[in-house]
Amino acid sequence: MFVTKYRFNCFLKQSHIDTCKAAFRELEAFGFELGELGFAGNHVHFQVDVPKEYSIEVAEIMLKSRSARRMFEKHPGFRKRYPHGSFWSGYEHHESTGRKNLDESTAYLRDQVRHHNIVVIDDNQQTLGVFTAEPDTASPNSVRA
Repeated sequence: MFVTKYRFNCFLKQSHIDTCKAAFRELEAFGFELGELGFAGNHVHFQVDVPKEYSIEVAEIMLKSRSARRMFEKHPGFRKRYPHGSFWSGYEHHESTGRKNLDESTAYLRDQVRHHNIVVIDDNQQTLGVFTAEPDTASPNSVRA
């Protein structure tokens, strides 16, 4: 689990969640295997299988630095909130799911929005097809203007 610096609620917009997810997924090129991700306003829970060549500390640095860089690139307004470039706090919690039931852990991650009683705003840009008018069915086909 990673927590945002000062516990600001930065994950209340879908675009912010999508950016962070994409940044984490970029590390799959280095052998990371990401499972379920759960965003809860000011923190993120996730399942990740770290390759053996990386220590937990190095993996944490890679995950935090990549996601912070992408958040600042895609959402320039974050620089106002975090002028020194530190998006994540120093707190982290990691625990092996080997000691837990994986299905229960996955269900917990998927239920973060309800568990923390937050509302995520879907601010992703809609396609123009959503705004097009329906075909005119009021006038018969034989009548032409």
